[in-house]
Amino acid sequence: MKTSRRTLLGAVGLAGLSATALTGCFSDNGSSGSAKTPGTERLKIASLSAPKASLSPFSDDAYRLFRWSAIECLTILDDEGKPQPSLATGWEQRSDTEWVFTLRDGVTFHDGTAFDAETAVNSLAKVMAASPLPRVLAGVQLTASAEDGKLVITTAAPDPLLPNRVSSPNLCMLAPSAYGAETVDPIGHGSGAFVVTKLNGTANASLDRYEGYWGDRPLLAGIEDTFVPDGTSRASALRTGEADIAEALPIGQLDEIEEGLVHEIPNSRTTALYLNTSSGVFTDPAVRAAAREAVDTKQIVEKVFEGHADPAAEMLSDALNWPAEARKRVGFENLLSSRAKASSDLNGKSIKLATYTDRPELPEIATQLEQAFKAAGFTVEQTVREYTYLSEEILSGAFDAVILSRSMTIDSGDPVSTLASDFTSSGSFNIAMLKDPEVDSLVSRAGAIEPGQDRQDAVIRAEAAILALDAVIPLVHERTLQGEASGVSDAARDNLERRLVTTKTDVTR
Repeated sequence: MKTSRRTLLGAVGLAGLSATALTGCFSDNGSSGSAKTPGTERLKIASLSAPKASLSPFSDDAYRLFRWSAIECLTILDDEGKPQPSLATGWEQRSDTEWVFTLRDGVTFHDGTAFDAETAVNSLAKVMAASPLPRVLAGVQLTASAEDGKLVITTAAPDPLLPNRVSSPNLCMLAPSAYGAETVDPIGHGSGAFVVTKLNGTANASLDRYEGYWGDRPLLAGIEDTFVPDGTSRASALRTGEADIAEALPIGQLDEIEEGLVHEIPNSRTTALYLNTSSGVFTDPAVRAAAREAVDTKQIVEKVFEGHADPAAEMLSDALNWPAEARKRVGFENLLSSRAKASSDLNGKSIKLATYTDRPELPEIATQLEQAFKAAGFTVEQTVREYTYLSEEILSGAFDAVILSRSMTIDSGDPVSTLASDFTSSGSFNIAMLKDPEVDSLVSRAGAIEPGQDRQDAVIRAEAAILALDAVIPLVHERTLQGEASGVSDAARDNLERRLVTTKTDVTR
């Protein structure tokens, strides 16, 4: 029997990732410099999706800015999700609610303004005033002040994860001139190795090397990023040389791409079905349970992902290394025993099911789920569009069920902020519209515990409480498929999905 490239990728892709492929994210900070000479080449990227909020750092667009290395934060996460120095060179906890950060000297923003404690205070004040608050700040109240050239951050309640939290791209540092009365404009106002020079709506963006960068001089002269929501078009751009890097390649296109150009990256991303618990058919726990029992995750992995994913029974994948052991410690299966019994009388109950086309596997999952739900006795009405044109309806609760691909650790390297934003009563990304006092309490309790085994156990208890309510049905744990042309070197292959281009990234043609 012929062995396809897809099978080979599944077998060797993870093992083939070298440690050095992941360290480019952090070598910019305090490194000894690169032996290569900065050149004149510009990197061409075919990105998964277009900016949704004109690159506002208070939105998910902040992650695009960060992947370009256009913005920076006080800290940066390493491959294990631990905070390392960036614009802050060190930090200490002065009390349960007070942290003091020592700031890096010699940093300037792209408009020439110096970075200091006062500009850091201003950036944090602006993001705390944003509406809605970024997910990473769900349930968090903080204030900042300058003290003898240092930055002091005070939280309303103990926040042992604060050094992680300030690594979030949403909490990036920008020049004071970036902030208007009603808007924030990061273009030309960041501190990263590349400066955004042009944004053409939802079509493309251009960046140039920032010659005043405090760290290693970037090897690339600039970046040309084209936003390509269609996965087949991204794959085509890589094949034809129109793109040097293509994000999130569709599995169905792998056989058409030259051997060695696709890199499979393990991550904490989970695709799940979020059920609207506040209105519609899924207000009934028994109906939610019936939907869960109708789902065949193994079939989704086989038919949609062709083995390039893992069936999911939980939201947190083993890519994080610790959840499996924590589940044993807390008696995870016993915590799920309160799940409602599935309704056997669905009587054609109607489901409004939505997902988006930016990730090509999601519409295929929708087709699989529609078939499964119809077989169980539901009727299904699908809505499938680009995420840009769907997000407001998703967040407003317009659908009964939403298929969403979600990184569980992208906001802070720790899943608590994601659980808080996605499943607590005050969460800004609460697609399930869940309002459950026990879940709120468990998530809050987990967030107050120092990093370590006790925090991990508390996180798993919160996860179990959410799953016991069937507010969300985990489907698959994903792997990122990143395409790189043969001339690309040192592009970040980041398991946290934050970094892509660093000072060491280069391309030869």
